[in-house]
Amino acid sequence: MRLLQISDPHLLAHPEACYRGRRPSRHLAEALRQGAALDPPTDLLLISGDLCQDESWGGYARLRQLLERWPTPVALLSGNHDHPQLLRAALGRRAVLSPALLELGGCRLALLDSHQAGRVGGALGQRQLHWLAAALQRWAADAPRPLLVAVHHPPVPIGDPTMDAIALEDGAELLALLRPIPSLVGVVFGHVHQHWQGELPGRPEVALLGCPSTLCGFGPVQPCPLGRADDPGGRWLELGAAGGLRQELLRWPAPAPTPA
Repeated sequence: MRLLQISDPHLLAHPEACYRGRRPSRHLAEALRQGAALDPPTDLLLISGDLCQDESWGGYARLRQLLERWPTPVALLSGNHDHPQLLRAALGRRAVLSPALLELGGCRLALLDSHQAGRVGGALGQRQLHWLAAALQRWAADAPRPLLVAVHHPPVPIGDPTMDAIALEDGAELLALLRPIPSLVGVVFGHVHQHWQGELPGRPEVALLGCPSTLCGFGPVQPCPLGRADDPGGRWLELGAAGGLRQELLRWPAPAPTPA
């Protein structure tokens, strides 16, 4: 399974509106253009949360419009800057929305929902953790398939005090649940607006990967391997049917600003 992860587009209701001095709609359109040009093509597009900064129907309608020509399945996570009910109403028939389980190309993907209404920090909650535990137990009875887990908020501290204060509250519980799963190859997340790479404690072969934003960068805590921390970006991932994860950080120039 080849997967393109992009994150944190922060769309607004008006297509030409600005956030942090940039036009989110144009930046996401450019990210999709860059993703569509990847060779080999991806099997799945994952947008890992903070889809709509103003949590508006217009923002989600714009996202639906931007995704109309995207050629592969799409998976969407809710972030703290999202309205899950409006997201489902606008895109429930176009994309797979978290929480959900996907099987594609002999691989598995668990999409988790860390949104908390009215809060910036994230949490899965006991109900979702129990749901995931039951799914992992069912999968354990089948032939092993590589497993990738996606969540908006980082499940571990990344070394930025501001971000660490609004990370996944029950991240330790999530990782304790995942640690014994032999087929687990990685956990990917958004929220941090930067490249970040670590490993699952006790399982150094399992990657923990933060994704840049399609809009603007924060930090960075770790140097950008491409030396382009301020540029929009994403991440390309490939899960092999026999296990293992290959991944590559992507960056591209920001769209030129529109003349006033």
